Amino acid sequence: MASPSYMPTDQDILRSRVKTTGITETTFKVGELTYKLFDVGGQRSERKKWIHCFENVTALVFLVSLSEYDQMLYEDESVNRMQEALTLFDSICNSRWFVKTSIILFLNKIDLFAEKLPRSPLEDYFPDYTGGNNYDAACDYLLHRFVSLNQSAATKQIYAHYTCATDTQQIKFVLSAIQDILLQLHLRECGLL
Repeated sequence: MASPSYMPTDQDILRSRVKTTGITETTFKVGELTYKLFDVGGQRSERKKWIHCFENVTALVFLVSLSEYDQMLYEDESVNRMQEALTLFDSICNSRWFVKTSIILFLNKIDLFAEKLPRSPLEDYFPDYTGGNNYDAACDYLLHRFVSLNQSAATKQIYAHYTCATDTQQIKFVLSAIQDILLQLHLRECGLL
């Protein structure tokens, strides 16, 4: 990487990571539609900077790393990362700022989750889980934990996707599905659906 002639591969780019601080806005077009994407820092110290900025957004993307169910927060080593994600999801999903906002839930890093599950039992961190090291049961359990937090299920839709962000074909499919979801939401807002 230090070589002046180094050229990153697609996998190098996919596996790179930059810590998000503050709010980063990206505008892009897909066909005739223009999207504004706001990437916000998820760390506790970043949240108070952005939660109030997003009233009346069309959809919110919430990304969770399934493979972090057995890890603790950097900023508070007494708090489990998945428990923190559930707490944050609850506060966002049921926030007055997002009353009418649909949520797209990415349960990410399914590949690492599948590898880790036999070595680090989910029930060690979620004692009410009873599915052993069954991957599908564990995924369903965690999905249910998130979706069940929605106190406005009659009016707020949660669209969940299991993802592996380094699988470009899968991500293309998921992004296409999200584009369809956003189009349906716009049509519904205009009274055409």
